[in-house]
Amino acid sequence: MLLMVCGCLSLSQPVQAQNGSNPAVNLIVPEAVREVLAQYFKLPDKLLKDENERAIFMRRARLEIPELLATEGYFSGKAVLHSVSPAGVLKLEVIPGPRTVVTEVNIEFRGDLSLPEAQRTARVQQLRAVWSLQPGMPFRAIAWDEAKADLLAQVARRDYAAARLVESFAQVDPAKASASLRVVVDSGPRFLFGGLQVIGLERYEESLVSRRAIFSPGQPYDRDQLLAFQNQLQNMPQFSSVIVNFDTSTKKNAAGADAGPVIVPVKVQIVEAQSRKIALGIGYSTNNGVRNQVNYQSYNFLNQAWTLSGALVFEQNRQTASAGLDTQPNPLGYHLTWNASGEKTQIQGLETRGDKFGVTRSRTLFGIETGIGPNWQQEQRLPEGGIRESVQALVLDWHWNRRTVDNPLFPMSGALTELRLGGASKSVLSDQDFVRSYFRHQLWLPFGERDVVTLRVEGGYTASISRLGIPQDYLFRVGGTQTVRGFAYQSLGVHEGDAVVGGRVMATGSAEYTHWIGNWGGALFRDAGGAADVLPDLRMSQGYGIGARWRSPVGPLALDLARGKGQPGSRVHFSIAVAF
Repeated sequence: MLLMVCGCLSLSQPVQAQNGSNPAVNLIVPEAVREVLAQYFKLPDKLLKDENERAIFMRRARLEIPELLATEGYFSGKAVLHSVSPAGVLKLEVIPGPRTVVTEVNIEFRGDLSLPEAQRTARVQQLRAVWSLQPGMPFRAIAWDEAKADLLAQVARRDYAAARLVESFAQVDPAKASASLRVVVDSGPRFLFGGLQVIGLERYEESLVSRRAIFSPGQPYDRDQLLAFQNQLQNMPQFSSVIVNFDTSTKKNAAGADAGPVIVPVKVQIVEAQSRKIALGIGYSTNNGVRNQVNYQSYNFLNQAWTLSGALVFEQNRQTASAGLDTQPNPLGYHLTWNASGEKTQIQGLETRGDKFGVTRSRTLFGIETGIGPNWQQEQRLPEGGIRESVQALVLDWHWNRRTVDNPLFPMSGALTELRLGGASKSVLSDQDFVRSYFRHQLWLPFGERDVVTLRVEGGYTASISRLGIPQDYLFRVGGTQTVRGFAYQSLGVHEGDAVVGGRVMATGSAEYTHWIGNWGGALFRDAGGAADVLPDLRMSQGYGIGARWRSPVGPLALDLARGKGQPGSRVHFSIAVAF
């Protein structure tokens, strides 16, 4: 009995006027239509003075409320005035009546798609099967519009770029609370990709554009391939604007279903960007302190559309000079990246000075980036109170990255996986034999529209008889932003004299909950991790805290207050909170 009474109370509850405490209208509304009436039907914000004002309001209510109910599938709804209190408060009940359900769906196809051929027939059956407003479902105006739009988009997605909706109607019987739907789609002719027509190139060869095409002339039209092609061109630094057009307004488009496929060229209109750029930057992070930076980029080096870049970076505990060269991909999608740099660091009592040079052959295919190449470096290691040494290594490095996030800068769902493997031998320009492996997996789990849980696991192991003779880049230290918050940057590792140096084993993990309100967010997190020279010595230090987030143009900025277990006080961490 108690459950039945509570259920009845939840079905019809009053919707009060905007002034709250003394409503002009006590509107009794079933829960099923409460939201639409609260959003679109305006109640008076003060008492209605006389019979004339009440009559005007009732005429509006009896006109607008049934129309709003109809959008939710209630076509026999009405508003009934029960009483008027001595103070002038109207008691008005909304009676929606039975909800209309879909009883019949008739989807007809015309044009090339209607031809009696096995492949076309299978596609027609599939389109009818995925129609979202099936018999037995409630009929709502918004669901009806969405179902038609989705059907048309599905037809036009492949082969039929000029598909159009030629007829649609819903026959509603209020007495039977039923709706019979009919939709007619004309697919038009079947379209094939033609050749590329590139307009606007001045400094670059047309092959720079055609090499990015993932379709060829004569191939069936595919909207996803066309959009992917445009996105690739827009992401190229050589171009400031790219418009890709597939024009279906052709005379043959008006022909009948038996006219055969239509070949349409793909027109690409390009505005070239400036070929050289110099940028100055200043920043700050709690890991490396104040950052001053000068960047130079040339996007047409040696007139080959190669990207030449250089940078000078001055941070509180790190200074770097670097140069790089990226070639254009070959027909298989592979490109070369050449890098050279000199760097000096002073972190946790360990000073390093090193030079690096390497080349990587990589490509991205189906959202997965892979690369392999040799990297040589020499390094002077100067720990306070520890063993000083000069080392060199020629390492063959391989990496594998997969990103499946919904938004690269502001991920709310998806995952990132990174694998790295590299090794060196004493017989080839190296002071130590070693094999280094590294793994990271980060997961974003959405909860509703505003909340997201971020999980991260990370691990690394360098197989070698000793850490001596191995550059620090191939060993592990953790602590600080994006590893274990609550601890100083790279303070968790192997203690050697008064310094912390890299060890051969590492593991970290993190769990973070973020709630967003507009561009601002609040976070709770807990981190754990550590680094050691051998696995039995690995200790997982723990940190936890709270943070603030802001969606800036370059990604979410994070300001965290964290406490490391066993640490004397809390630490502030500031960074860009996104994993590239």
